[in-house]
Amino acid sequence: MYFCMLKGSALRNFMLKVFLISLVLLLAAVLLMAVRIVLKKGGKFSSQHISESRAMREQGITCATSTDRRDRKMAEKKMNIKEL
Repeated sequence: MYFCMLKGSALRNFMLKVFLISLVLLLAAVLLMAVRIVLKKGGKFSSQHISESRAMREQGITCATSTDRRDRKMAEKKMNIKEL
């Protein structure tokens, strides 16, 4: 472990280099994602919502919120709240 032997300003310089390299890599990743958005037709990513994914629907996987909403409507019809 090289950095364990460093002291004072040498350690500070090493940490600064590691931080800058990390920052450059992070910025490169963000930039590449931005390029993908610019070059992609329509300029946006496809929806990531479960209900809009054909593959998920084919497997019978649905959104928990949508399922809950549907189940509540069905329960209301069965109970007929007006009679209560």
